[in-house]
Amino acid sequence: MSKNKCSRNTCKPLTRRNFLKASAAGAATLAIPVGTSDAAVWQSFFQKHFREMNKAEMAEVIKRMEKEYGDKYKTSFSIKTTGALPDTLFGYGLDLSRCIGCRRCVYACVRENNQSRDPQIHYISVLEFEKGHKWVSDLEEADKYYNPAEVPEDGYFYMPVQCQQCENPPCVKVCPTKATWQEPDGIVVVDYNWCIGCRYCMAACPYGARRFNWGEPQIAREEINPETHYLGNRPRYKGVVEKCTFCIQRIHRAEDKANSERRDVYDGEIQPACVQACPASALIFGRLDDPESQVSKLSKSDRGTELLEELGISPRVTYLEVRR
Repeated sequence: MSKNKCSRNTCKPLTRRNFLKASAAGAATLAIPVGTSDAAVWQSFFQKHFREMNKAEMAEVIKRMEKEYGDKYKTSFSIKTTGALPDTLFGYGLDLSRCIGCRRCVYACVRENNQSRDPQIHYISVLEFEKGHKWVSDLEEADKYYNPAEVPEDGYFYMPVQCQQCENPPCVKVCPTKATWQEPDGIVVVDYNWCIGCRYCMAACPYGARRFNWGEPQIAREEINPETHYLGNRPRYKGVVEKCTFCIQRIHRAEDKANSERRDVYDGEIQPACVQACPASALIFGRLDDPESQVSKLSKSDRGTELLEELGISPRVTYLEVRR
């Protein structure tokens, strides 16, 4: 296979798509079997980027994936590709005075989003800080491994940290294959079939919110959630990065609902799993584009602040500082 010839000013940047095209002639050298029984593996490797596929191509990919997951987990899978509602912007809030550090948000997230149990992956990290100040700027001061059976403990407060769905996400800018991007409603997503596992996005995220699959994700059949979204909680692969998507499989489902035009739909019946699981009502989710929504009002509160706001990446998660 000949090398690409290009000048300093005309050479195209290397992309996964260019690599696959250039590698077609030398496919026999790739460690991907092409026998009949492995056709799905081959098709998965060479499929188009999510945003490049037309409806027919997407339908074929979904059909293949539902069979792949169904065979693996011995259950019927549904993989949605529902897009964002127009003129919608999501936000999230956490009241640090209410959070009791029970980690029920963590466990609910794991169940809903098909996170690996072994190796263990959690999208949400609940941090324990000593009281004495209303806010923290150094996450290294926290204890991530406190005993949840002893919470809430006097003299401490708790702060869940996850993907902040930034307005200017640094993780998106560094991805060499464009496997991660921001949806029109502000949610940052990942096409797992295009992630090459370089982990540049992990290095770029100042919140440590992305997770890499070092091993083959393990989920018991009885614990799998078969109601999934292509860009969300469908089972992942070894060697790819994943993250919180505000439970995109839930909130993008609103497009299929007859009452999806109601302004309060995201403040009520369609919520991320973590919000529904919180026993202290410390978590708030809704539409920032609606000035009357609870999360929109919270974002303008005098107690409201952003985590590492000095970085200028404008996270869409608002924390209410601890009351003195």
